[in-house]
Amino acid sequence: MTRFNVVRTGASASGDQPATQRNVSHRSGAANPSAKALQDKFSSGIKRVDVIWGETIVYVAPSAVHEVIRWLHDDPSQQYDFLSDVTAVEYRDADVPIEVVWQLRSLPYRRFIRVKAQIPKGSPLEITSVWDIYKSADWLERECYDMFGIRFNGHPDLRRILMWESYKEGFPLRKDFPLRGRFSRSEQLRQALAQNPEARYSMEELTIADAFAELPTDMRERLSKGERTGE
Repeated sequence: MTRFNVVRTGASASGDQPATQRNVSHRSGAANPSAKALQDKFSSGIKRVDVIWGETIVYVAPSAVHEVIRWLHDDPSQQYDFLSDVTAVEYRDADVPIEVVWQLRSLPYRRFIRVKAQIPKGSPLEITSVWDIYKSADWLERECYDMFGIRFNGHPDLRRILMWESYKEGFPLRKDFPLRGRFSRSEQLRQALAQNPEARYSMEELTIADAFAELPTDMRERLSKGERTGE
């Protein structure tokens, strides 16, 4: 039987517990202590640290992202055990790099940190996956790939998650994506209707299969014969 350790928020923090910030200034707030620890540990791998509206943002060299996030997760003095999001930002200014963003939380220390890696325009849009550190990165990285076209090297199943797999119009959250799409509405509809959603997924892959296996035998037999529930 698998055992889970209960994580109590702030349990690893010593002294006064962090409190809700009030009257936060735009850029002159104190940085998360983890930022200084990262600078000491990785030196040139940390490009800069910003504090904006009380939130600490650490800019990391793309080549160092995986090592930095692994350390934040594993080191007993950090324990960033919760990955809340993986996303990206593309600015309208053509000279500004695309940013890949990881939102990390340390529940034991009650800390939040935002890690960013900048990919210069014209460079391959790829970065190392953190799926081996946080299994929650699976669908988050797929969504980021689907919307921005960023490839996460090492991801076990990198494919579209919101748009259908044969979607050919590009990446909807890129700044060069036309508001009405690259194809006409009729062509978009034709492509959508032509898809077979069962072509990729089987009952074994769908989460409902787990619930189906736990149903009583008589109910499973009725459902397997096509009976509809809720009618």
